[in-house]
Order: sequence, then C-alpha cells, then structure tokens
Amino acid sequence: TGPAAKYYGVTDLAIAALALSFMVVYIVVSVPASWVIDTYGLRIGVGTGAVLTGVFGLLRGFAGDNYILVLIAQIGIAAGQPFLLNAITTVAARWFLIEERATASGLGTLAMYAGQVTALALTPFLVLGSSIPTMLIIYGVVAAIGALIFLVFARERPPTPASAAGADERALVFDGLKLALRQRDFQLTLVVFFIGLGVFNGVVTWVEDIVRPRGFTPVQAGLVGALMVGAGVVGALILPALSDRKRKRVPYIVLGLVMATVGLAGLTFADQYGWLLVAAAVMGFFLLAAGPIGFQYGAEVTYPAPEGTTNGLLLMIGQVSGILFILAMDIFKAPVTGSMTSSLLVLIVLMAVGALLSTRLRESSMFSRGNVE
Repeated sequence: TGPAAKYYGVTDLAIAALALSFMVVYIVVSVPASWVIDTYGLRIGVGTGAVLTGVFGLLRGFAGDNYILVLIAQIGIAAGQPFLLNAITTVAARWFLIEERATASGLGTLAMYAGQVTALALTPFLVLGSSIPTMLIIYGVVAAIGALIFLVFARERPPTPASAAGADERALVFDGLKLALRQRDFQLTLVVFFIGLGVFNGVVTWVEDIVRPRGFTPVQAGLVGALMVGAGVVGALILPALSDRKRKRVPYIVLGLVMATVGLAGLTFADQYGWLLVAAAVMGFFLLAAGPIGFQYGAEVTYPAPEGTTNGLLLMIGQVSGILFILAMDIFKAPVTGSMTSSLLVLIVLMAVGALLSTRLRESSMFSRGNVE
C-alpha cells in the first residue's frame, strides 16, 4: 500500500480503492453473472469472465504508470470476477458426486487463493526489483494466458453425468433467489459469510497498515498476507475433504470460525514477527478452509436453487461487508500512530458472534438423500 501510494501520489485509501473496486463491481454484476452461468452454461459464463480478466489485465499493465487508467482497467477486471467465482459450486455439482463436492469446491477456491498468495508474495519483490508498471504487465500477461487456456480446453459437461442431480431441471435464477432467501439455514449462512468474508477482506486489504505501527516493513507485511492465504490453500485441501469423508458440513464450519477468531486475536496483539506469522497462518488456514464448505452447504440447503445463484449471494454479501469493514477500519484508525487495534477488536467480537451463530445451523440433509437431490 505505502510504496504504491507514494508512486502514484495518492492516499492509502486511494490504493485501497483498487481492491474496493472488486467488491463494488461484484455487487452490481453478481446476479447477472449467475444468470448467465445458470442459463447459458459454464463455457459462456466462465469464458466471459476469462476474456474480461485477460483483456483488462493487459490494458492495466500497459497503463501502469497512470492511476486513473489503472483504476478503470481494474474495474474491467472486476467485472469478470463474478463470472469466475460464481461458477465454483456449479462445476462441483455438474462434474462430481455429492460426497466429492466440498472437496471440488475446495479445489476451485484453492486456485483463487493460490493466485492471491502468489500476488501477495511476489508483488513487493517485483516492485522493488523493477517497477509497478512492470509488475502489472507481468500479471496482465499471466491473466491473458489463463484466459486462452480456458477457452481452448474447457468443456461444458462430463461425458457421463456425475449424478442424477447434475442432470435435473433446476429452478430459474430469480425463483432460486426467492427460494434461497426464504430458507432459515441459508439466512444464517449469509450472516456468517457477511462476517467472515468481510473480516478477511478487511484484514488482507490493510495488512500493511495493521503491522506498520509495530515496526514491520512492507515486505514483511506482504509475507504475512501471503502466509495467511497460503495457509488457506492448505486448509482448503484438508477441511473440505474431511467434510466429504465424514458427511458433515456444520462441525467444520464451526471449527473454522472458532479457530479463525483465535488467529485474528493473535494477529491483533502479536508484536514479534514469528508470532505474527503463526497467527496469520492459523487465521488463514481455518477461515479460508471454511469458505468452500460453506459454499457447498449453501448449495445443498437451498436445492433446487441453482448453485451459481446461491454461490453468488454468499460472495456478494461478503463483498458488501468487505466494503464496509475496509472503510470503517480506515476511518477509525488512530490519527497519530495509524494503529488499527480498535477496529481489530471489533472484528474479533464479530467473528465470535459468527462462530456462535454457526452452531445454530442444521446439518445438510443432502447426504441422506444420496445423489438424488
């Protein structure tokens, strides 16, 4: 945050606006993206997101020394994001058996986390070793290559349907919205995602500002963020697989939120770098691992609502809270030192509330119904 603000001659909040743009645009585009995915299929839906990401990623790279142009390109990339993220549970439902779907959702989410951890870890070194425009060009080329690979190799459906549920006629998107929002367990899941994703977005966005008053450098802050997301990659491999194997969703959601609260507390108070890394790893491992389990749980308790619709709702509510939390953390930071401890204490309380609410979720009945959903 700091070096970028200095390079462009803008405030830290203006740099944070680059991250906020993803959340704001997601809120606007999420429902239309889910409609495209559920109506026209994965190739068109995800392909749209891939093309937007690739094209605007390259444009952002070539406009890398102009903040306004970078922001415009960032908004274009953000418009592609819902087409990619909202398809995760749709892919799981179409290509995998019920007892494999949390794992499949975890792998899809893992890919997203892997991209984040790579960017968090490499960005400080790329900026210090070359320049911000060069770093943006590198990321733009990678995005374009990824889009091309998807367009060439992606397939709509498996040769043989994974289950009867994958081939069933589903509720229409807007009927699915009404069905999902009337479901008590999904309402609670929305609240849990509002808290969990909001906290994650806030902490990752302000990680440098959180640790800077304690004397840590931007490179150290980048490694804290990278370790948080990297641990989430490992968690997204382990906990969803355990959830599938044990045929349970709720206990793993509760565990993830409780332990993430512990990690957030450590991140708030640790003044030694080693303990800061441990706290970041604990928070990332459990909070990000609970995400794909929650996505799959939401898809199961709202069936026959389309998976893209419920996935999109959960992500959208997290973007709303992310915007609120990011702005609030900036507003309420200490004016002299820049400390965000007071905001982090509020986030700890909210996480504890989310963990408590998650204990009231009822277990998904999907396993008892087998593969006929």
